Amino acid sequence: QVQLVESGGGLVQAGGSLRLSCAASERTFSYYTKGWFRQAPGKEREFVAAISRSGGSTYYADSVKGRFTISRDNAKNTVTLQANSLKPEDTAVYYCAADPRTAADAYRDSRWVSWGQGTQVTVSS
Repeated sequence: QVQLVESGGGLVQAGGSLRLSCAASERTFSYYTKGWFRQAPGKEREFVAAISRSGGSTYYADSVKGRFTISRDNAKNTVTLQANSLKPEDTAVYYCAADPRTAADAYRDSRWVSWGQGTQVTVSS
């Protein structure tokens, strides 16, 4: 099972930006769909963004579309989430995830096989 480690979370004012990164422990990670989920206090974990194995297809939750960008570097085994124009409602623990299914299938649910421990993002108003 692929191990994932996130970094880049923190405290930012509304309207600011953060760049979250996720590194995988194994080279096989390059063959997995990658994505980001988040969970706010008292709420269920929700999908944020996903990217296909080649990086050619991306999927976003409506709430972040136009503000967040997901990208990947298969040579470095990393996936990145650039979060711009942050809002207080973006406050959550953000989780990196990986799954062997295609991105077109995987983004529809949270049954991904590998998860990171999460990184806290707090947006102050």
